[in-house]
Amino acid sequence: MGVFESLNDTSNKAVDISEQFYRKTQEYYKLKVFHQLASTTGMFCKMAILGSLAFLGILFLTVGATIYLGEVLGSMIYSCLIMGLFFFVIVMVLFTFRNRIDNLIVRKLSRKFFN
Repeated sequence: MGVFESLNDTSNKAVDISEQFYRKTQEYYKLKVFHQLASTTGMFCKMAILGSLAFLGILFLTVGATIYLGEVLGSMIYSCLIMGLFFFVIVMVLFTFRNRIDNLIVRKLSRKFFN
C-alpha cells in the first residue's frame, strides 16, 4: 500500500501545483488585459485632446493666412482658392504615403501591445 499512497500523494501535489499555476496564469492575463486597455484608452484620450487642439490651431492659421493672402492679392476669392489648393496638395502627399503611415502605426502599436 505504500506505493499507492505515494502515488496518490504525488498526484495530489501535481493537481495542487497545476491549479495554482492556472490561477496565477489567469491573474497574469487579467492584469495584462487591464494594462492593454488602460494604455489604449490613455492613448486615444491623448490623441483626441491633441488632435482637437491641433485642428483648432490649423483652423486659425488657415483663416489668418487666407485673410493675409486676400489683402496681399487684393482678392479674397483667389486667396481661398490658393488655400484650398494647398490643403489638396497636402492630402495628396499624405495619400501617397498612406502605406508608410499605416506601417508606422502598426509597428508602434505592436511594440506597446505585445511587450
